[in-house]
Amino acid sequence: MDAIVAVYDDWGIGCEGDQPIALSADRKFFRRYTAGSTVIVGRKTVGSFPGQAPLPKRRNIVLTRQDIDLPGFERASSPEEAAAMCAGDEKVFVIGGGTVYRQMLPLCDRAIITKVHTTTACDTYFPNLDESPQWELAETLESGEENGIPYEMCVYVKK
Repeated sequence: MDAIVAVYDDWGIGCEGDQPIALSADRKFFRRYTAGSTVIVGRKTVGSFPGQAPLPKRRNIVLTRQDIDLPGFERASSPEEAAAMCAGDEKVFVIGGGTVYRQMLPLCDRAIITKVHTTTACDTYFPNLDESPQWELAETLESGEENGIPYEMCVYVKK
């Protein structure tokens, strides 16, 4: 299982339920990288999806303790249940938000991090893998610049 996320230089990922600065290169990378996979997402993040619809061409699992029905989503009530539901799936990505990342990261072997080299106001953060003794940077997949903002897509692996 992998986590996939875009972070700013301070490892911020969002503010008030939204991504303050979204790069089209990162969105395209995300769509390409996760196509055909299973994604695990939190209920609050589903609320930020257009029409609260599941992501197309993916199996969508929502991690929530609430007894709610979200059309197009399978519901898991715990990280362990979510992991068990997709145990046989070839590609599984944890896609947010902040609480789901914190709950699921211990179950992940890799983290695909788009580093957006700027800072902006954030109230939600991803754990700083550069400072974690459990993770190491394995490779940089892509890098570039968009609207004057440099970025790089990095792969971290659990030691």
